[in-house]
Amino acid sequence: MRKQGYTTSFTVDQSPEEVFNAINNVRAWWSGDIEGRTDRLGDEFTYRYQDFHRSTHKITELTPGKRVVWHTVDASINFVRDKSEWNGTDIVFEIARKGDKTEIRFTHLGLVPTIECYDGCSGAWGAYINESLRSLIMNGKAQPDKAA
Repeated sequence: MRKQGYTTSFTVDQSPEEVFNAINNVRAWWSGDIEGRTDRLGDEFTYRYQDFHRSTHKITELTPGKRVVWHTVDASINFVRDKSEWNGTDIVFEIARKGDKTEIRFTHLGLVPTIECYDGCSGAWGAYINESLRSLIMNGKAQPDKAA
């Protein structure tokens, strides 16, 4: 497993359980087509955004109110030379109570500045996590198309 990656975080007033439930409601905050369940340990789901991106993720950790991990089993990122840059990476959501707030720390392990898709992918993750997911958690309404 790659130890370094893109990280971003934010805090909200909602409980760790509410944050956990929002993260697992992937269709609400990540634009594109999603096939498969996104809320059960061991399940796999496929994300597809037009002809630019397709990735299959296996849910390898699902600790209610604390942590969600997706392992990227297979991916094709079509706007870079090495279309398999995401293969073998892990997408990690860590949830922690900080005083009267809940912190969400997102890390895409393996998404590092030395790979070609880093700028585009980290920018997209920043928008999906800090805008769309955050909005879903705080207001019950995500804006995934705004982030795409």
